[in-house]
Amino acid sequence: MNKSIFKRIIKYMSKSKLYMVLSLFSAIITVIASLIAPMLIGKTIDKMTGKGLVDFGYVFKVIIIIALVYIVGNIFNWLLTYLINLITFSSVNTIRHDLFKKISTLPLKFFDNSPHGDTISRFVNDIETISDGMIQTLSTLLTGIVTIVGAIGFMFYLNPVMTLVVLISSPASYFMARFITKRSQKMFKKQAKILGNLNAYIEEIIEGQKVVKAFNYEDDTIKKFKDINNDLCEVGTKSQFYGSLSGPTTRVVNNIIYSIVGVIGCFAAILGKLTIGDISSFLIYSILFSRPINDITAIFTQIQAAVASAERVFYVMDMESEVSDTKVAIDLHNNEGVISFRNVDFAYTPEHPLIKNFNLTVNPGSRVAIVGKTGAGKTTLVNLLMRFYEINSGCIFIDGTNINEVSRDSLRTNFGMVLQETWLFSGTIKENIAYGKPNATEEEIISAAKASGSSSFIRHLPKGYDTIITDLGENLSQGQRQLLTIARVMLVDPPMLILDEATSNIDTITELKIQKAFLKMLEGRTSFVIAHRLSTIRESDIILVMDNGNIVQSGTHEGLLQKGGQYAELYNSQFAPV
Repeated sequence: MNKSIFKRIIKYMSKSKLYMVLSLFSAIITVIASLIAPMLIGKTIDKMTGKGLVDFGYVFKVIIIIALVYIVGNIFNWLLTYLINLITFSSVNTIRHDLFKKISTLPLKFFDNSPHGDTISRFVNDIETISDGMIQTLSTLLTGIVTIVGAIGFMFYLNPVMTLVVLISSPASYFMARFITKRSQKMFKKQAKILGNLNAYIEEIIEGQKVVKAFNYEDDTIKKFKDINNDLCEVGTKSQFYGSLSGPTTRVVNNIIYSIVGVIGCFAAILGKLTIGDISSFLIYSILFSRPINDITAIFTQIQAAVASAERVFYVMDMESEVSDTKVAIDLHNNEGVISFRNVDFAYTPEHPLIKNFNLTVNPGSRVAIVGKTGAGKTTLVNLLMRFYEINSGCIFIDGTNINEVSRDSLRTNFGMVLQETWLFSGTIKENIAYGKPNATEEEIISAAKASGSSSFIRHLPKGYDTIITDLGENLSQGQRQLLTIARVMLVDPPMLILDEATSNIDTITELKIQKAFLKMLEGRTSFVIAHRLSTIRESDIILVMDNGNIVQSGTHEGLLQKGGQYAELYNSQFAPV
């Protein structure tokens, strides 16, 4: 097993040092109680099997003492279980927090390349598996180690020879379990991976259920789900089967040892070296000695599953975070909005360069429209400007300042973005509009809603601005969701704007109203508008036509139509009579 994984988990548990000390103390008391009882039982048996009358008074006293010992042991065993749960859930809470914190620092390419369902599975399924493994392992190890040491001491006291037989034979159980574990660990890793894929597929199909039904794709989705689910069933069955072999095999070894010890004990009793009570006590101690080993091998399945899940969680936590701001990163204040791209190169993958030696200068307050075919690099340009992706070479300047020298918070605060993909969270309409400005007054929120054209439909909702949005806005139409995201940016009122297909999901009449609001909001602000509907960009100061990551045409709407070329082709394809 991966030792580094165990070290990292132990590091998380070490944050609960007080609970760990109390757990160890509780484990010691629990084990002492379990070790005292067999010795008392042996002495009682000797009193009952010895010559003469049975001393029932003595027997009853010992029974009462044994009962008290077991009561104390069970109380501390309960306390141990409680403390272990505290340690586990505290540690898992920290792991989940660190994972979420790490997720927020990862670059966008992680989210672009990783199925969302698989990422969610790491947060839920994998961390729950780690939790189950920690509870079982802690409980078994804390009591097991103390029990083994104590049992060895009592066995040596009773009969060193039989003790040596037990100790010499015990490594066989360990090596048997280790042999099985090595061969089953791969199956548990594969099981965790397939489970992540299954979650990703389920999340994908549920989110796109309307499209699935529209294209009558239900049978195909069921077939694919069945294939993945069958793979999970097959791998899960094999992993559980192989993992479960360790328990029975070690028990077979321990039972053989138990039989050998019993035979030796009988001969010792015949020769007068041991009493019947001592044999009884020794056999109980040998069981106590082997039980932790059996318990550990029995939970190997959970341990392996926990290790496999921990590897998936720590894999994400070890990923390279987004490039940090420099220590001397500055904030943008009162910027004019002069934006320059100088000799910029960028590629999502090294073997497929997208933007080469790109140059562009945008004057302050300019309305820049970016058009082009799908995959031309329009959104990529905006991603680079916002530092969602880092450029491979070249520089981007705002008012003469390299954006790599500006803090990301400051850079992104100076831009307002309205994207084609709407994102709303579970909360009220009011909270969603105020997402970028939590301290906004109700009057400001209503004003932004009116400016975006969303106030009309909000007023007709059951609770108006206090209506709860559920399931990422599934109780609203796509157009209504888009209007709320526009209102969100209008409330923030940033000095620069990026509109990426901002009106793509809105009807023509509403679009005309929003265009008026946009024109007012765009006054005096440097703005970038990505659009496929060319009717929305006629008033732009400059239109950039992109193809394969480069600007192939630039100019005003009328000027580009007169020149002909790609812009004229795009425009005529939308407005020329059929």
